[in-house]
Amino acid sequence: MSMENYFNKLTNSIRAITEENFIGIYIHGSLAMGGFNPDRSDVDILVVVKNSLDIPTQCKLAKFMLANSNDPYPIEVSFLTQKQLENWTHPSPYEFHFSEGWRRNFETELLTGQYEAINVNHKVDPDLAAHITILNHRGIRWEGPPIDDIFPVIPRTHYLSSILADFQDCLKNVEADPVYCVLNLIRVYWYVKEGVISSKLEAGEYGLTSFPQESKETTQKVIESYQGNRVREFHKEELTSIRDYIQSEIGQLEKESTV
Repeated sequence: MSMENYFNKLTNSIRAITEENFIGIYIHGSLAMGGFNPDRSDVDILVVVKNSLDIPTQCKLAKFMLANSNDPYPIEVSFLTQKQLENWTHPSPYEFHFSEGWRRNFETELLTGQYEAINVNHKVDPDLAAHITILNHRGIRWEGPPIDDIFPVIPRTHYLSSILADFQDCLKNVEADPVYCVLNLIRVYWYVKEGVISSKLEAGEYGLTSFPQESKETTQKVIESYQGNRVREFHKEELTSIRDYIQSEIGQLEKESTV
């Protein structure tokens, strides 16, 4: 199936579930920025609706996502109302969210009827500041009003707060998930240093041209693994070395910004 057919099918199904509440569907992430890898990338989308989603509608969305995510690509989606976007706060509230990390929760809740993840009064997600920033700069409107007409401009402090939270996680988990974490660490560093919003692949290419030689070699291995060309073994020393280099560089940039 072509990506056009894939998104048309996805859009038609979401519109059918949300009915007259549907406003638009928008693509962000690697697919929007040209770094999509069919073997490891998520399809990242935001859906805008007019009003809050009731529990029956959220259950229908959960069933749909469980059946269609990973067929063939994993889906990460957040639903937001017009009001949530117009009255922007960080971390942002949202109506419904699905990603593969939530699969087991939704399967259990639909089976037991205990809708804890669905029926939450104060659902917020700090990642939305990053998703919407990327959408504003490099996103794709698949269906609905223009991006500038529907999404707010996210303050830089909110975007930084969002990506630095993920940055801290990657500092801890670089050995457990070297490909994602190294590329994400570079991506955050590039933004802090030069204000560039990039895909993971673009960040890796930046590291190849900008880092010391020992870090370039690790970056090359990470890029090759991300692209699926070949899987190479990562050693603890090289991962901690590139992690410490990036952390030190960002620390220096933060010091300079306060002088």
